[in-house]
Amino acid sequence: MFSTSPRLKFIINSQLLISVMIALMLITVSGCKKDKKIDDGKPAAEMYESAKRYMNSQNWGRAIQAYQELSTRYPFGRFTEQAQLELAYSYHKGGSPEAALSTADRFIRTYPSHPNVDYAFYIRGLTNYEQRVGFMERMMPSRVRDRDQTVARESLRDFNQLIRRFPDSRYGPDARQRMVFLRNNLSFYELDVARYYLRRKAYVAAANRARYAIETFPGSPEMGNALEILHISYTEMGLPELAEDTMKVLVLNYPNHPYVTGESKSGFFRKLWPFGKN
Repeated sequence: MFSTSPRLKFIINSQLLISVMIALMLITVSGCKKDKKIDDGKPAAEMYESAKRYMNSQNWGRAIQAYQELSTRYPFGRFTEQAQLELAYSYHKGGSPEAALSTADRFIRTYPSHPNVDYAFYIRGLTNYEQRVGFMERMMPSRVRDRDQTVARESLRDFNQLIRRFPDSRYGPDARQRMVFLRNNLSFYELDVARYYLRRKAYVAAANRARYAIETFPGSPEMGNALEILHISYTEMGLPELAEDTMKVLVLNYPNHPYVTGESKSGFFRKLWPFGKN
């Protein structure tokens, strides 16, 4: 049989010994680095204060990074819980609405009984309102009502949940004011669509839109216009009783409405009194 020479055995054993020593050294160095990372880790309170300073100075990028590092190193604890809320706010102010929404959602799911969970609902509504609706309002005020209202509805829903679940929340007053703006614009949007159906002589669709606006957004400044569209639709559909009832409501609640006084092009009483204004 083939036998290995003593010199070859020495070389093989030496190489094996060197490989083992290198492996042990790598394990030792790795262990030292790991221990050093743990030993040198900042306390959660210190990391939180550092992240908060970045947020207060509006350095959103550094704040986001700092809050993420805190959550990674200390996944549990009161500092991490508060950090999640402030991380959502930093995402919102830093122009990352999707990240803000997902962070707020995660907080609501994880800490449904947290004393500050109302802030998570507020951030959701504020993100949808400010990053989408608010931006359009500032840049093109006349176009806010013309664009897709999906996000506006989401914002209204978020604020509504905040008010309903936390009626005494300190964020309630601001949420209510924003809800007024959202409701008014949503009602205008519905009536804008209803007018489109009127022009197309799709009276059933126009009546449905107007009725939906009346039922969903009571008190909106557009209610008089909704009743006008509803009266026209019922008249064109050959439903005189419904048209008459609608006109009674319009006259009672909005006696100075242009449709009632005949000042509008389609004024009801203008049709009855041909000697009015041209």
